Amino acid sequence: VQLQASGGGLVQAGGSLRLSCVASGSTDSIVAMGWYRQVPGKQRELVAAISSGGNPNYPDPVKGRFTISRDKTKNTVYLQMNNLKPEDTAVYYCAAANQRKFGQYEFGHFGQGTQVTVSS
Repeated sequence: VQLQASGGGLVQAGGSLRLSCVASGSTDSIVAMGWYRQVPGKQRELVAAISSGGNPNYPDPVKGRFTISRDKTKNTVYLQMNNLKPEDTAVYYCAAANQRKFGQYEFGHFGQGTQVTVSS
């Protein structure tokens, strides 16, 4: 599976951005897609995930502000980010999972990152 992300940029606090990610290759094997983010010196963290059935999942820091959606016909997943905060500044990575273990999706495929910078 190959993933190509786009849509990052610079935005003021309170603004919005939409990230897009197109999957190619063995897309039939994907059971979930997601978005991670990472800042220097910290571990990559999952910010949104969506199952093949369309069920989204968000951690508390972004709940109510971020929305993940998926267009299966285009093999594309989106991340709509509203009310952005300076602490959302990070490199965002698209991810795909081929399997689930112990109730958790195993995201084994990552695209190149796209920088999101939120100024105060």
